[in-house]
Amino acid sequence: MSALIAVAESGSVTRAADILHLVQPAVSRQIRLLEDELGTALFERTRSGMVLTSDGRVLLEHARRALGELERARAEIRPRSGELQGLVTVGLLPSFADPLSEALVARVARDHPTVQLRLLVGYAGHVAEWLDTADVDLAVLYDVRPSASVDVRPLLDEALWVVGPPDAGLSLEHPVGLAEVVDRLRVLPSRPHAMRNMLERTAARKRCELRVAVETNSMSVQRRLAAAGVGLTVLPGTAVTNALARGRVTAAPLTDPEMRRRLVLAMPGTRKLSVAARGVADLLVDEMARSVASGAWPSATWLGG
Repeated sequence: MSALIAVAESGSVTRAADILHLVQPAVSRQIRLLEDELGTALFERTRSGMVLTSDGRVLLEHARRALGELERARAEIRPRSGELQGLVTVGLLPSFADPLSEALVARVARDHPTVQLRLLVGYAGHVAEWLDTADVDLAVLYDVRPSASVDVRPLLDEALWVVGPPDAGLSLEHPVGLAEVVDRLRVLPSRPHAMRNMLERTAARKRCELRVAVETNSMSVQRRLAAAGVGLTVLPGTAVTNALARGRVTAAPLTDPEMRRRLVLAMPGTRKLSVAARGVADLLVDEMARSVASGAWPSATWLGG
């Protein structure tokens, strides 16, 4: 299966052989044996490279999951020395991925140097899907309810901020309601982003209308457009602290109860979490608690105990 994945990702038998440290005929033979066993072509051989067929894409998805399960099994086998090892994949959201990932990587390298860490960053819907399909071992999400398939641990509650250029008249000391700024709120996250849904629900309850000039699926673009004066936007505090400190934007917390989000540690409820993953989860929670306690995670209240 490793040959299939390498060829699919590189688009070339030659490059896959280099990745796997094998000779090219050995990789070609593995692919041919798979195709013979399944009775179907897995790749189309084109001038531009090896392209997966529809059957090949199905097998690739299962192959990745199988290798992921193998890595998790290895991680569950703690060596006699007691040292954690293995691959742990963590799903994070863009609004806090940069500062949190840096702290987490440093802690894992210090406390569990034989653990290999993989960080996947995506919007909440994508990260939740990765958790469901076992592409990540654990994730930090918001507004997730416990269920048979997902165990959740509340971590923190935070107010969202309205953000604008330096001359927008916004201040952290003077929170505002959505109705006060809705006429100037022109830069919004695009659907189906959960924050867009929160904005629309709150606006509907207050019977005010959102007038969108620009929508984007990038928080960094939201921040830049707001700083440039295109219009106000709404972002988590962690996404704008650096820009705020440099005077590039101003911001004010939103007072509406609906414009808050609760972050949780989400873990699979239908499969066992490896020893290494549990160790990484503990470090992740600890780093988030440190961030809130130090004030680096603004307008957040720690719930994790």
